[in-house]
Amino acid sequence: MNFKYIYTLLTLITVLYFVPANAQTKHKTKKPAQKVAAKKPAAKPAEKKPAKTKVAPQKNNAKSLGDAATRIDTLKKGGNDGLQGNLSEEIVVTTAYKPVLADAVKIRRNPDLEDKTPFKAPLVYVPVDKRLELNTSIKQLDAMKRPAEQDSLPTNNYVKAGLGSLKTTYGEAYFANGRDEALQVGGYLKHFAQNGTMYKQNSAKEEVGVFGKSVGDENNISGRITYNYNSNYFYGFDKYNAPAVLQVDKQHFSTIGAEGELAKNYKDVENDFTYAVKLKGYAFSDAYQARENNLVLSGFFNQTINQFYTGLAASLDLSTQKDSLYDHNNSLIRLNPYIKFQGDNYKIDAGVNIVDQFGYKSAFYIFPAARAELQVIPKYVRIFVEAKGDVNKSSIHDFAMLNPYLGQNIDLTNSIDQLDIAAGVKGTIAPGLGFKATIYRNEIKNMPLFVSDFNFATGYNRFKVIYDGGRSRVSGLTGELDYKVSDDVDIFGRIEFKDYQMATVSEPWNLPKFLFKGGTVFNINNKITVSGTLLIRGSITDPYQFPATATTTANANINSFADLSGAVDYKATNRFSVFIHVNNILNASGQRYLFYPDYGFNIFGGVGYSF
Repeated sequence: MNFKYIYTLLTLITVLYFVPANAQTKHKTKKPAQKVAAKKPAAKPAEKKPAKTKVAPQKNNAKSLGDAATRIDTLKKGGNDGLQGNLSEEIVVTTAYKPVLADAVKIRRNPDLEDKTPFKAPLVYVPVDKRLELNTSIKQLDAMKRPAEQDSLPTNNYVKAGLGSLKTTYGEAYFANGRDEALQVGGYLKHFAQNGTMYKQNSAKEEVGVFGKSVGDENNISGRITYNYNSNYFYGFDKYNAPAVLQVDKQHFSTIGAEGELAKNYKDVENDFTYAVKLKGYAFSDAYQARENNLVLSGFFNQTINQFYTGLAASLDLSTQKDSLYDHNNSLIRLNPYIKFQGDNYKIDAGVNIVDQFGYKSAFYIFPAARAELQVIPKYVRIFVEAKGDVNKSSIHDFAMLNPYLGQNIDLTNSIDQLDIAAGVKGTIAPGLGFKATIYRNEIKNMPLFVSDFNFATGYNRFKVIYDGGRSRVSGLTGELDYKVSDDVDIFGRIEFKDYQMATVSEPWNLPKFLFKGGTVFNINNKITVSGTLLIRGSITDPYQFPATATTTANANINSFADLSGAVDYKATNRFSVFIHVNNILNASGQRYLFYPDYGFNIFGGVGYSF
């Protein structure tokens, strides 16, 4: 059935193509026939035309259906005489052949012009000419690039001022020349004063200073000049046995100091030679007749040879100390030659500390000065041991800064650290969590101790200094922890345990056996910072004898206490800030020294301005 339909369709198409072509040929060939009849005498020219006639392609088959139709029509007019009649006629086609295709055979599909050939980049392999480092030990850290400044308008100066309870007044100011890497010059002022609830429980601290530093191509020079003024009253007494009279006198301490240093700039070069020299001194006085002058010239030079360091540190410490009952010289010369070995996993310092004491007393000492460190867990844990000794010069200035309630004519005797041995471990437990733990045992000759020297019959309420004349032994454990959770949270703390074995006295007077100091800082955002500190001190004992009861007498025992403080700082703008500090939040009535309690709960706040 399908073949029949196809045959019928092809027949119809042939008829449609051939009939129009035949009709055109018959209509157009009549006039050329008349023209040929008129020119019959010219037979020879007519005989030459067959070479050029359009019927010649007949021998090479017709190239189209239109040519075939024209050829059939011509043969009919020529009769049965063969091809001679056809060759004598001229055929003119006046219409161009226009083939028409039926809809059934049209290709209705557009070409795909999109280039879908995937691009393959040429592969180039370049070998890295670098040695693989297998050394995982601790190396010297390179200087970190300074981060970009956060504030568009950096400030070099600031001032703070505040007021609070207990008639607290607070002020602080800082001035500098700006960000000059070659020259730094500045100064500062500080003030803090409070009045407690007890009579004349007043204290004040003032400080002023200027400083400068110049950095050259090879060396840097730095220096500062400072002045400190501290004042307080002798307000302590036994409130259960109040004296009839009390010497509530005012005490003040004035210290003017200066220092200057010349040091070679650090350079990361092999076998470098480094050096530094420093000169510092101060002049100290109190409200009475105590005077002390001190001048210290110190320095060192060090030569690096591969993994070896060798050098010498030395100092000349000159002091004159004067009070109403004495005026003498107390000076020291120290020499510390050393050699150091440093490898990938270890560090060894070996040397001696030579001390010559001269002045009102003369003595010569040689102490060990050695330390060794070993890395047991790369990048995390190191253990260390050390052994050392030194002469600790007694100083009126140092004693007064520790206990401002001392009387006149303090006994001055240098103490000797005959042998201090320590061992410990330090390192990093986890990222941001650092620790250090140390156990030690010290042998000290002439250990200084603060003891009460009260005589309430006359209203005298001050302390003095005594010494444990033999070899005192102090064993202890210290632990330090610093956990920097992030840039916004930091937690830190230090704890101490001590055990005293005294030589000539019964107790380590006014020395605690337990002490904890810790704190934290939270940066809530770039505007608010919250900080807090906690101090816990164990109990201490003083040789003061309370008035006799019916049964016995006893030494004074000062209970342990905890002091919790906190602060909040709010940075309102890049220049303006507000702060508030709260001290002794627990309102503990702790006494650092007998009959001299600290300030109770107090709060103060203020504003700050940067420019």
